[in-house]
Order: sequence, then C-alpha cells, then structure tokens
Amino acid sequence: MTNRLNYLAQKNEPRRNREDRQETTLSFDNASHPGRSGHDELVPSRYALRIGEIDVLVLSDGVLPLPTAMLAHNAEPAVRAAWLDDMFLPPDAFDWALNVVVVRSGGQTILIDTGLGSDPDLNLPRAGQLVKRLEAAGVDLASVTDVVLTHMHMDHIGGLLVEGVKERLRPNLRIHVAASEVEFWEAPDFSRTSMPQGFPDALRSTAKRFVKEYEGHLRTFEEEYEVAPGVVVRRTGGHTPGHSVVRLASGGDRLTFAGDAVFAVGFDQPDWHNGFEHDPEEAARVRICLLRELAASGELLVATHLPFPSLGRVAVDGDAFRWVAAFWDY
Repeated sequence: MTNRLNYLAQKNEPRRNREDRQETTLSFDNASHPGRSGHDELVPSRYALRIGEIDVLVLSDGVLPLPTAMLAHNAEPAVRAAWLDDMFLPPDAFDWALNVVVVRSGGQTILIDTGLGSDPDLNLPRAGQLVKRLEAAGVDLASVTDVVLTHMHMDHIGGLLVEGVKERLRPNLRIHVAASEVEFWEAPDFSRTSMPQGFPDALRSTAKRFVKEYEGHLRTFEEEYEVAPGVVVRRTGGHTPGHSVVRLASGGDRLTFAGDAVFAVGFDQPDWHNGFEHDPEEAARVRICLLRELAASGELLVATHLPFPSLGRVAVDGDAFRWVAAFWDY
C-alpha cells in the first residue's frame, strides 16, 4: 500500500518536481546518478531502491557464458531443450547474469557478495565488473564496513581478490560467512556437481586464496546473524553447506537476496538440479521452501543469477512457481 500511495503522489507531482525528487530518492544518497553511466557502459548497471529506511543498490558484475546442460543435469535433454525454446533462450549456451548488492543501514555500508574478480582463465571476460561499477555509482571501497558472503564460489568472493582492492578496504572490515562454509572449503567435495571442465580447480584455488588473504577479517556465524539493523543473514545450506540468504526488513517492507538458492529455471522447475549445487536434493528442498515463503509473504526477491536487476516477486503456479518481475521505477 505504501508503494502504491508513493506512486500516486509521484504521478500527481509536476514533472520537474518528480525529476528532482527521484534524483534524491533513487540515487543512493546522490551516488548512483540514474541516467548517467560511465563512458564505457552501454546498458544500465545499477538499480537503487529503498526497503523502509534501508538503502539498497543492485549492481551488475557482468555476465557468465555457461553451457545450458548444467541448468538441469537431472532432466531429460529434450525436456530441458523444450524449456529453453519456450523461454526464447539458445539451446547450447547462454549468459548468466551476475548481481551483487550494496546495503546501507544503521550507519553501515554492507556489500553482499563481491562478484567474479579477475577472469580465472575460464573465458569469462564479461564478468568481474564490480570495482569499476562501484566507482561509477560513487561507492568508495573504503566506505564498506561489512561484507556478507552467501557462499564461497569464486563468482561471489573474487571481487575482493582483484589487485589493489584489499589496500583500499578498511583495516577493520568485517566479512560475515557461515562457519560451515569456511569448513567445507578446507576439503571441498565436488562428487555431486556437474560443472564445465576447469571450474572445480578454479573454485578450489580461489576459495583457498581468499581464506588465506582475509582470514583475519572473517566473522563466522552458525545459523543466523544480524549484520545491521534490519539486515539478517541466514544459513540455508543446499547449494553449498554454508550457503546463506540475506533478509532485509524495515518499515513494513521486506526483501530477500537469495544468492544461488534460486535460478531462472527454478520457478518453473524447482526440482531441477543445477550443476554448481554440491547437494542437489537439499538445494531443491531449500529452493522450494524459500519460494513458498516468498510467495506467501509477497516480499521482493533479488538473486545472483536472475536477469539484472533481478527484482521481482514470486507467485504460486500450480505445483510450481511464477516469477513476477517488478516494473522499473525511473
């Protein structure tokens, strides 16, 4: 209702007033500059909104070109091909979106996941854009007080391993991650995954390097931890043993950043197994429970690999679910 009233109020404002007000409310404290992209940006790479008193900025780290087979390695190839055709997607490979989120609450600036970082020799040159897109949005790395990791796959931790980044971060930066996630990457098990060649080795080496470089900054939790007012990280497991989601709640508004618990195919086919899931059956169970919860609450959802800005809601559709993308607020 609040959003509806805000919309009606905006609609009745003079055009000049609406433009002035939008520059204030959607610019992440005048930092994201809607409509003003960097010289090398051909498409928008950031989207700002508010959840009550919490500022939220969704940033695109780029896209990952991946084979479609790993979208559902437990599905019949013909069934998977039919779903791709229905979605107007190519049959062999397509671009996965890669999103991260910046949150401001209670005087803290929180980076949720950090993107891919430097290309780990896997032909992923269109990802790893986080640092320059933070800069384009006016978000100084030195202003980040906390980092929350949904899990420790390389496309979620690599941004902090880019050369020169660590030196620009605060010496007292806190990095929040589930204790079981850190433990898992001491000796990770890939026996139930179905990844393209080269990915397991790259994931292992990136996680090992990350822990070595940032061990003194890690703040582990068991099941749930409130990072800032209205910002709670909760372990779900499934995708990885310590995979977590981040729940935002303020002033009656709610949003969940689901990390890799939900993929684009997961609404129509929530029981399909993604190739990057270390426990596919548990990941499917987590996904279905989360989607049911989001459909019941009507809250907003953002996820790492949904098409940018990945903002929308979940509806029940028979035995499965339906993704309802939010209209962009210009």
